[in-house]
Amino acid sequence: MMFDIIAHLLSINTVLYHFNLGVGYSLSYIEAGGTVFGLLCIWYASKEKIFNFYFGLINVTLFAIIFYQIQLYANLLLQIFFFAMNVYGLYAWGKPAANNDSLKIHWLSKPQLILTIVVSLIAITILAKFINPFFNTLTIIAVKLMQLVIPSIAMPALQPDPYPLMDAAVTVLSIVAMVQMTRKLVENWIVWVVIDLISIVLYAKQGVYFMALEYVLLTAIAFNGCTTWIKIARK
Repeated sequence: MMFDIIAHLLSINTVLYHFNLGVGYSLSYIEAGGTVFGLLCIWYASKEKIFNFYFGLINVTLFAIIFYQIQLYANLLLQIFFFAMNVYGLYAWGKPAANNDSLKIHWLSKPQLILTIVVSLIAITILAKFINPFFNTLTIIAVKLMQLVIPSIAMPALQPDPYPLMDAAVTVLSIVAMVQMTRKLVENWIVWVVIDLISIVLYAKQGVYFMALEYVLLTAIAFNGCTTWIKIARK
């Protein structure tokens, strides 16, 4: 009985509220929950609270379940990566440094910053060019792995990406920002702001207006985190 209730709440077909925006948008309980925990994760990270990573773990787990249901298996694999980074973040933020002080908010050195920018731009350019075979390969890997447990899972229809450059930028920069956050680097918030602004445009173009509005809020939180961490780093 309890399992049926949980399965019902975790289904993308269990609608919490229907928004009459554009062509309409049905918000499921699982998407609402994942969004709330995502917002809590970013908000408490901006306040330098280590338990933000617990919210992050719940967020990526719920979104992995969503991506499984809508057959976006490549995105599911990325959530597994973000899950691992949240676990590492708990370890990195909680582990005392050699001088017995916890990890402190700091900036990248100038060489590190230049290297990060160059590598990110190269990675975005390459991924944008090969994004379809890249995500198709990730999808095939994910399906093959899941078929070991659930043989009935079928390979989804693989569609070309309509916005390769924006999707590539969001994918690469999300990885960069997540790694930087676990190391308490101020630059992570600047990267998140860029990601959120791109996502607003991306979701608006796709007609998913609720998600676009969500990223407006995420942009505000990321900007607040950016200004807060800059002040702390200056001290």
